[in-house]
Amino acid sequence: MGNFIDLKAADGFVFPAYVAEPAGRPKAGVVVVQEIFGVNSHIRSVADGYAAEGYLAVAPATFHRVKPGVDLGYSPDDMSAGMALKAAVEALPAPGVMRDLQAAAQHAAQAGKVGIVGYCWGGLLTWRAASMLDGLSAAVPYYGGGMTTPDEVARQPRVPVMAHFGDQDHWISLESVEAFKRAHPEVEVHLYHANHGFNCDQRGSHDAASAKRTRERTLAFFARHLG
Repeated sequence: MGNFIDLKAADGFVFPAYVAEPAGRPKAGVVVVQEIFGVNSHIRSVADGYAAEGYLAVAPATFHRVKPGVDLGYSPDDMSAGMALKAAVEALPAPGVMRDLQAAAQHAAQAGKVGIVGYCWGGLLTWRAASMLDGLSAAVPYYGGGMTTPDEVARQPRVPVMAHFGDQDHWISLESVEAFKRAHPEVEVHLYHANHGFNCDQRGSHDAASAKRTRERTLAFFARHLG
């Protein structure tokens, strides 16, 4: 359904983004932020899914500043490679990859209001985007790795946020999720009986019921704030 285009960040850096367009006139734009596995077949299918719902979906390659063309699977070796790439991006001088997310949001804005949704590391970037980027109207982080740490909890979102977490997540403790909820009563937090990565149907941790419920809630949230 979609194809890759080049976008340019404010510092002149050019990077690819997968763009999926709806059949008719888009009702809004959605930035889809990758996991640590690149803009792989799963993330492209997520973007296609938002396009099927009427959104202009833009999935920027957030690893491109450290390595181009990343398209990983979900094996242990892929996990190690993705973790190393994430660490390399996180080590970039500020604002690092946030400039690329801003450029993706600006491209999506041709469709009207813009929401952002991200998964795993992309969930963390989505949480940061909610407090740092211009031109967003809603943000939905899925099991954002690291977003419940004190430094990240200290951020103040500028747009409505809905956050999804799994109560079996061995990367994000329930205690830290509860602390996040106490610090951010304005954020709509949902907890599911599921593990990290439950939305991804290519991972062993996939939970179909939780993935379906989060999708319904996210689409309703976007309909409310992007309409």
